[in-house]
Amino acid sequence: MAIRKKHNVNFEFRPQLIPTLAAIVAIAVMVKLGFWQYNKAQQKLTLQAAYVARLHEPPVALPAKVTDIEAWRYRHVTASGHYDPRYQILLDNQVENESAGYHVITPFMPDGGGAVVLVDRGWIPMGDRAHLPIPSVPTETIQITGAAWVPPSKFFELATPLQSQDWTALWQNLDIKRYAASVPFPVLPFVVRLDSNVEGGFVRNWPQPAERVETNIGYAWQWWGFAFTLACIWVYVNFRRKPA
Repeated sequence: MAIRKKHNVNFEFRPQLIPTLAAIVAIAVMVKLGFWQYNKAQQKLTLQAAYVARLHEPPVALPAKVTDIEAWRYRHVTASGHYDPRYQILLDNQVENESAGYHVITPFMPDGGGAVVLVDRGWIPMGDRAHLPIPSVPTETIQITGAAWVPPSKFFELATPLQSQDWTALWQNLDIKRYAASVPFPVLPFVVRLDSNVEGGFVRNWPQPAERVETNIGYAWQWWGFAFTLACIWVYVNFRRKPA
């Protein structure tokens, strides 16, 4: 009777240089992207805590000058004065209940002089894209209250703002520095988002800082999952059968 011998199949770990380097770079990038999304989520939660804390503070007078912009983030401010419709702008690509439109940004001149502050008076529908709307502006002296919002300083813009004859302009992003360089008066480095109970505004459903934070956390785990999966694939494909 013939005796069949059992042969053990042996493997060895033999990674190749170029694929290994490529895997290391890809895994490092994925891990970094995961931490980038995670840090964005943590920043949103920190801003949300500051936002909630500011809600319980009484409104303060509009400052004549700002040296520490972070001290004014989300702070409730109030001022008496009038709007200047000559330098009003429309902020493009604003969505409300899945409808496209604009945010109306109007400069507010405080009584007694001082720096001008831009006031976001809310959202209006787009209408005919070929013709910019001309939102109405209160002409009398009024009292405004709202929360100070600091626009992002870094953004990507595809085109330069389009201007009409009476300064009503279409802007892709709210660049306060560029705006200040275009007008004949000093401008405070934040925007006042008009309270919903103040007249002279439009649709005002202001977003909170922590909106979509779950999306950032999900993206973080997704990138880390990609990195782990790639690492497992790299280990698996580099185990090779030993030559006889």
